[in-house]
Amino acid sequence: MSAIDHTGPLTATGNLRRRQRVDRTMRALATGAAIFAVAILVIVIYSIAQRGASQLSIGFLTKNPTTTINGTGGGIKNAIIGSGLIVAVATAMALPLGVLIAIYLTEFSTPRMAAPIRLALDLLNGLPSIVIGVFVFGLIVLSSGETGFAGSFALSIIMLPLIARNTAESLTLVPKDLRDASHALGISRWRTTTGVVIPSALSGILTGTVLAIARAAGETAPLLLTTSLFNPNATSFNIFGTSLPNIPLDIFNLSESGGAANQASAWGAALVLMAFILVGSLSARAMLARSRRMMSR
Repeated sequence: MSAIDHTGPLTATGNLRRRQRVDRTMRALATGAAIFAVAILVIVIYSIAQRGASQLSIGFLTKNPTTTINGTGGGIKNAIIGSGLIVAVATAMALPLGVLIAIYLTEFSTPRMAAPIRLALDLLNGLPSIVIGVFVFGLIVLSSGETGFAGSFALSIIMLPLIARNTAESLTLVPKDLRDASHALGISRWRTTTGVVIPSALSGILTGTVLAIARAAGETAPLLLTTSLFNPNATSFNIFGTSLPNIPLDIFNLSESGGAANQASAWGAALVLMAFILVGSLSARAMLARSRRMMSR
């Protein structure tokens, strides 16, 4: 019986050297791709901040636009208010429905029923926003005209799959032991869900909601088809009766109108919108990390 050479597997062979070269190459490519993505983000942020920082002031945030001979001046107060109202109503529609869908997927549905629902949410999440805008245009705008509510309805469709999927993932992170302990005490399944599971996953639910709000706040195509005919110099709170000024359409209109003053205002509005989205995204990531730490404990 021949002796076993224990040093054999440690000896570098041609195949081992080839796999090491492939490993180093793939690591280098992955690192380069990550650096490239971060560099693009830094370039975008720097470009917008460089061009829009000069416009930021108290007046820019607290005054309505004014039309002058040289172009549009003033601020974007009405657009900030309009965007806030549109996104708030969209959140009020999408949040409860998305949470209920997630509860059904994780707590009550069978695997056979959950699979097509998850597929539908994924397809809805990948649907182009312009298609959603056309759908809402045919459903609401053609019969009732353009209103802020029509824009909110379109944004709620965009937010729904994001909230539902993020909430479902957060609910699945809740330890099964908590559910079993509640059931052992004789508590019904529904009361266990509302009293134990949802409070434990609340941070994750808020994270998904904030991410959905950040995405919806920057959408332009649905608003262009549902709430674009508004008075650019006035503030309106009637979301169900008239179109509302909003930041994405302000950026679009100002950048298309030409003129140095309008271009500067467009960059300033873009910086405000980008800052809101960045702050919302970073806050969501922080809440998600906190939620995962709490779940792990």
